[in-house]
Amino acid sequence: MLILNKPVTVAELKALAENSFGELVKAVVDVDRELIALDAELSSDLQALLLDDGSAQASLWGINFYPDLTGEDFVEFDSMINVRPSRGNLSRGVEDEHIRRKILAVISRWVKP
Repeated sequence: MLILNKPVTVAELKALAENSFGELVKAVVDVDRELIALDAELSSDLQALLLDDGSAQASLWGINFYPDLTGEDFVEFDSMINVRPSRGNLSRGVEDEHIRRKILAVISRWVKP
């Protein structure tokens, strides 16, 4: 488990995937602090790591990277930590388009080809 402190390449994500789930890497994005934590079995562990680092719960969203895929298939907006009825997010996905765009902007800062 780590909070990125330098950009990561897709090849590095692929190596992480091969060492865990095979095809995906779990990640949690802090949309306000513009951070990404990745490489854990559970998104909740990454969420705890970021909370311990000073992130606010409302800023954290779970995603999955699929390093063998490209375009829209590279990122999956799916995690149990995303279920937030109090914020109107009733599914494991990220239903708010504005938040999805913020997540993608953070990813573009930290994940390089």
